Amino acid sequence: MAMLIFKAFSALLSYPSAEMRQALPEIAGVIRASKLVGPAERKALLALVAEIGEGDLLVAEERYVDLFDRGRALSLHLFEHLHGDGRDRGAAMVELKALYAGAGFELTASELPDYLPVVLEYLSQRDMAEARDMLADCAKILASIARSLLARQSRYAAVPQALLVIAGEKPLEAVDVKPVREPADMLDRDWAERPAFADAGPSGGGSTA
Repeated sequence: MAMLIFKAFSALLSYPSAEMRQALPEIAGVIRASKLVGPAERKALLALVAEIGEGDLLVAEERYVDLFDRGRALSLHLFEHLHGDGRDRGAAMVELKALYAGAGFELTASELPDYLPVVLEYLSQRDMAEARDMLADCAKILASIARSLLARQSRYAAVPQALLVIAGEKPLEAVDVKPVREPADMLDRDWAERPAFADAGPSGGGSTA
């Protein structure tokens, strides 16, 4: 039951389809019941659930696309933050896909192994020690995504923030993140000047998430 929280996180970071919205009450129940989620993180996550479920579906879809499909700073493909579009990304993808295959976790033809909802779906089938290790290995990426979301004052920041806590890291303080109103490509240029992961190599768990 404990690992269901990762499936809930995976759903929250996925495109808000009608089917996903129908599952929101169940997702909220998992969040409320999880001992891995502290009071502050739970409140933020439930606010995100409410936001995804309210109003017209098209508005939720547009909000999602505006955040996650318009620039690398907010990309949910983890290796984009490490390797960009370079050759190393392909090798890291192969390694991560092999890890999944070794655990009997199969991807669909359309899924990339470094997509955060896919990583979380995988972790929902593993034990807590492996989940924490994998999340700790990509903590810098999670912190960067959280920072970019907080800068845009998005409730989606609740998910990477909660993942940081589960990984044993401190979540970011929203008051320390300067709000920005620029488009996502402006955020990309900002983060390109300050690479957070220059010291994160492709070896060990860091290459898998």
